[in-house]
Amino acid sequence: MSDRYTDKPFLRFVDAWVLKAIGHLDTATETYCKAMVPQLEQSFGVTGSWEQIVEQQMKFGPELKTQILKIWTDGKARFAAGNGEAPDPVQFAMIFVDRNFGRA
Repeated sequence: MSDRYTDKPFLRFVDAWVLKAIGHLDTATETYCKAMVPQLEQSFGVTGSWEQIVEQQMKFGPELKTQILKIWTDGKARFAAGNGEAPDPVQFAMIFVDRNFGRA
């Protein structure tokens, strides 16, 4: 998984944003994202929380969090029924980002 972010460090924040949208962002990653706000602000010349910076840079609309949560919630039951196990939220986030944003 570390290779995922080697050449695309901002991708870590996009994945984290999706995880937060579905209610599965772990404390360590959220702490990291918050700690990186000054560097993000400097890199992109904007101010705000890490979530706001991701939304601005990716041009995410205000409805996207709700849409992602609905996809996760609706798909979770289908996945469990088809695979006999609960889906992995981290894997969901990565696949969602890759399919919808081309690995940022």
